[in-house]
Amino acid sequence: MTQTSQLSEAEDHYARATAAARYIKLLTPIQPRLGLILGSGLGDFAGKVEGALSIPYSEIPNFPVSTVVGHSGKLVLGTLGSVPVAVMQGRVHAYEGYSMKEVTFPTRVLGLLGVQRLIVTNAAGGINTSYGQGAIVAISDHINLTGANAVTGPNEPRFGDRFFDMSQAYSPALRKLAKEEAEKQGWKLDEGVYLGVLGPSYETPAEIRAFRTLGADLIGMSTVHEVIVARHMGIEVLGLSVVTNMAAGVLDQPINHEEVMETGRRIAAQFTNLLTALIPQLAAEPK
Repeated sequence: MTQTSQLSEAEDHYARATAAARYIKLLTPIQPRLGLILGSGLGDFAGKVEGALSIPYSEIPNFPVSTVVGHSGKLVLGTLGSVPVAVMQGRVHAYEGYSMKEVTFPTRVLGLLGVQRLIVTNAAGGINTSYGQGAIVAISDHINLTGANAVTGPNEPRFGDRFFDMSQAYSPALRKLAKEEAEKQGWKLDEGVYLGVLGPSYETPAEIRAFRTLGADLIGMSTVHEVIVARHMGIEVLGLSVVTNMAAGVLDQPINHEEVMETGRRIAAQFTNLLTALIPQLAAEPK
């Protein structure tokens, strides 16, 4: 690929994201300051959005469409506690056959819509045995073992700098607010390191033992590339994992997707209460 064609590819990616953002802006006067990406089994939170406009991903130009059970595939815009928000009700994954640029395309669009802070949620396997099934954990850092990086290739400077800092990929200040709010609600929000893998197969017990040695507390098939792209665009991130199952070998039982969905449903009220109280605080906190 020549330098000219590389630059053209970067410009095309920016143009495609701009077209998607422009289409959304034509449908609503909402200018979201905060974005949410809702993982497996957590999409019902979008029902809390007031004055909501719900747009199927399939109607947004260039937007990838979710194919996984538990990901409704809708962008919901409205307000939460008077805060203008954009809520992704489900996401796409590389294991569905999408490229990393496609996986992170919605994050690019959120940034172009004006989102300055992003809450990324996921269903995760618990490697740390101190977590119980159904625990909500604030992500303090991540390990990328997906074999790729979403910003590989030609850089589009209108998105962000070629080289950018990831030492605080998950904002300590936002994490502190989340932990304080959980404490007010009478429960402890633990912190942990999230390890991202490609999937879709669940991990082997030997892999989980290796990942524990690396310092991972949680494991999943999403999030890391969305966070990389968000930080590339200067968006501040709060990551929340719901431990929907214990990782392979932790318990003497098989892992299945229905268990993931059921646990998400079971902790929905706790998850909703935390986000409902937290979002106005995140919007008020100076950036």
